[in-house]
Amino acid sequence: MSTSVLPFWLGADRDAMRCSACDARALSICSAVEDCDLHKLATAMQVGEAAAGQTFIDEGATADHFFNITAGSAKLFKLLPDGRRQITGFVGVGDFLGLAVSESYAFSAEALESVRFCRFPRTRLRTLLNELPAMERRLLRVASNELVAAQEQMLLLGCKTARERVASFLMARVGRLRGGSLTAALVTLPMTRGDIGDYLGLTIETVSRTLSRLKSDGYIAIEAPPQIRILQPQALRKIAGGFA
Repeated sequence: MSTSVLPFWLGADRDAMRCSACDARALSICSAVEDCDLHKLATAMQVGEAAAGQTFIDEGATADHFFNITAGSAKLFKLLPDGRRQITGFVGVGDFLGLAVSESYAFSAEALESVRFCRFPRTRLRTLLNELPAMERRLLRVASNELVAAQEQMLLLGCKTARERVASFLMARVGRLRGGSLTAALVTLPMTRGDIGDYLGLTIETVSRTLSRLKSDGYIAIEAPPQIRILQPQALRKIAGGFA
């Protein structure tokens, strides 16, 4: 696992201040923790980082830690028996990884850009959840959302056309950015077209061709890579739902 983790446990007071000022706090499970309890959170975590292209979770490795992404984005993937990789998702700031694992990780995580995370040992997190029931309830909601996301991915791969798949992917990025608000937005796609195709079950050529068609139809504008401006989010949502 090619990552760097700070080789010391930071002081509780200093880390509590860092947690309080963290831009990712409002988006993550940490938002369930009151300011007066941040020192408990601080002493349970270890800060780590991974450079673009580095793996910080290895499929099959002993699942000793949970990860809370505080900066950057990553792709999740599984290795097939023939050596190919199947991308199962993309994660970013506020996402919590490792919740659904048992004794070993069922996926690998690779940084798409520089990633920073808080790493929680499983034993310490169990103790923390006993002390902070609000955080435990938030984690249960996260687990429920993961189940919904898995069902949506099955629908995406099993029933939707290429145009519907790409539209669904773009709308999911808008949802992350605006919390589901259907307004014009500029979304950043740090992953490659190949990564998108792998996730959607499409070839690179099909992804590029579909994006070009959506652009020519006036639904999106492809700006300086890796950014896409969503011009007609309501219309794009209809396409994603199979209504256009």
